[in-house]
Amino acid sequence: MPWDEGLVNSLVYDRPNPAEGRVASYVQAINEAFVLALDQNPGVFVFGQGVDDPSAMFGTTRGLHERFGRRRVFDTPLSEEAMMGVATGAAMNGMRPVYMHNRPDFVLLAFNQLVTHATKFHYMDNGQTTVPLVVWAAIGRGWGSGAQHSQAIQGLLLGVPGLKIVMPSTPHDAKGLLLSAIMDNNPVCVFEHRWLMKKDGIVPEGFYRVPIGKAICRRAGRDVTIVGASHAIELALQAAASLAEEGIEAEIIDLRTIKPLDEDLVLESLRKTGRIVVVDTAWMKGGVCAEVGCLAAERGYAHLRAPVARVGLPDIPAPAGYTLEQFFYPDAARIAAAARDLVRRAHGRMPAVRRGTLEGKP
Repeated sequence: MPWDEGLVNSLVYDRPNPAEGRVASYVQAINEAFVLALDQNPGVFVFGQGVDDPSAMFGTTRGLHERFGRRRVFDTPLSEEAMMGVATGAAMNGMRPVYMHNRPDFVLLAFNQLVTHATKFHYMDNGQTTVPLVVWAAIGRGWGSGAQHSQAIQGLLLGVPGLKIVMPSTPHDAKGLLLSAIMDNNPVCVFEHRWLMKKDGIVPEGFYRVPIGKAICRRAGRDVTIVGASHAIELALQAAASLAEEGIEAEIIDLRTIKPLDEDLVLESLRKTGRIVVVDTAWMKGGVCAEVGCLAAERGYAHLRAPVARVGLPDIPAPAGYTLEQFFYPDAARIAAAARDLVRRAHGRMPAVRRGTLEGKP
C-alpha cells in the first residue's frame, strides 16, 4: 500500500482559496526558500545524502544543484558526525550551511558535533564566534520504517542551550521559517513532517520571514486550548471541527517553534479557556507535551479548571506494521476525546448543548 493512501489520519487537507493569494505546495514553498537563500547569500550551501538525486529530498531540493552548481548543493558520504563537523566549522568561518537528513534518526549520529560543539562555541568564546547552521530533517510515519527510522527526536533536543527548533505546519510558515533559520546566527533544527509534504497553502512570492519563537492562534475558541506544532496542528483542527458539532469550541495554538517557546500566547489562551491539551508527534515523556504541560502547571495553575492532558506517543518504540501504527500515533479522534474529557471533568458531566453554547459553562 502506498504511504499516502488508505491512512486512518486522512491526508485530504482543506483546499486553500486562490482568492486569498498564490497557492503553492509545501514542497514548493521549501524549494523557493532554498532558491532565495542561495541566490541572495553566496555563503549559503546545501548538502546531505540525496539532495541531488532524482527524489531530491522529498522534492525540496529539486533543481538546486543544476542552478547553483555542485560546489553549493552536493551529496555527502555516510558519515554524519564528520559532516556535522564540516558544517560547524564552515558556519564558524562565516558561511551558512544547511545540512539535510532524510530522517532525524540520522541526526543522532551527529549529536556530539551538534550538542557539544555547535551550540556552545558562541558561549565559550564570549560571543566572538557565531554558528549559523541549519539542520533539516523530515519526521514521518506510514511507510513501515519501524523503531529505528521513524523517530521524532525533537524532545531530546529541547534541553540543549543555544539551539533553536522549528516545526512548521503550513506551506507559508515552512518557507518563512526556513528563511529565518538560514539567516539566524545560531544553530537551528528544522523538523518537517512528511505528511505535510502533500499540503497546499497560500504562499507569497519572493522573500519574507516568519519570526522564530512566535506562536500563532489557528482557531479561536472558549472551552479548551489545544497546543502543538507541525502535523499535530492538522490533527487538532480536525478534532476541533468535530468538537464544534457538540458545542465545544476549541482554541488551536500553533507553536511553530518549540524552542524558543512562545509561553505568553499559550498562557493567554489558557487564561481564556481554563483547559489545555498538548499534542506532539513525538513521545509524551520529556518532550513538548511535558514542557508545555509543566508551563501550564507552573505559570497557569490559577487558571486551570481541569488537569493538563497530553496526547503523544506512548513510551514504546515505533512499530513497523501499518495496523499497529494506527494505535501508536496520535489522531484527531484521540485529541477530541482528550478535550471532551477535560470539559466533562470541569462540569462533572458533559453539559447539554443549547444554541451552540455549553449550558452551565462557568
